[in-house]
Amino acid sequence: MRYRGVIFDLDGVLCSTDRYHYLAWKQLADRLSIPFDETVNNRLRGVSRMASLEIILEKSPVAYSAQEKEALAAEKNETYRKLLGGMSRSDLAGGALETLRTLRGRSVLLAVGSSSRNAPFILEKIGLDGFFDAVVDGNAITRSKPDPQVFVLAAQRLSLPPAACLVVEDAHAGVEAAVNGGFDCAAMGDAKDDPRARYRLERLEDLTAI
Repeated sequence: MRYRGVIFDLDGVLCSTDRYHYLAWKQLADRLSIPFDETVNNRLRGVSRMASLEIILEKSPVAYSAQEKEALAAEKNETYRKLLGGMSRSDLAGGALETLRTLRGRSVLLAVGSSSRNAPFILEKIGLDGFFDAVVDGNAITRSKPDPQVFVLAAQRLSLPPAACLVVEDAHAGVEAAVNGGFDCAAMGDAKDDPRARYRLERLEDLTAI
């Protein structure tokens, strides 16, 4: 096989937490009287919590210290985790479990590479904790996408070189991160037409044909 490992982004690929992110950021922005809508929210896809906060604060009439920003990010995350508490296996993306089982049956190593610090909690809620050979999340990295650190570390934990791994992403920042790290990328969702992606997926099950 061309690839011995597959590294999945989590949000938007294996499940969707976009709505929960939006609601949590919207609650914070409303409290701070900062304009926030879907257009701004789309800029947050694939980037870290602190980088997302900086984007939102671009329209803030108030300047915040580093300590205050940490507190704001923590506030957002607390709201977000409360919303995530209602997730279950029903929130898995269509065809996700079947695709993962098919790849596992072909002895392909599986990893998650996500900028989210909540990845382990989400995987537990959707019934995939312990399913992957490696999980790298926002707690393990210092640089968020489009820096390739999360994927490079995931490949290292699989004991594979980037050329032997395929990254599955739905965000342009994630596609850029994959390419920057020397990985081939299969893009879906919002990033499906990104010219930097080697493959384009209409649905997750299409991955098994690559």
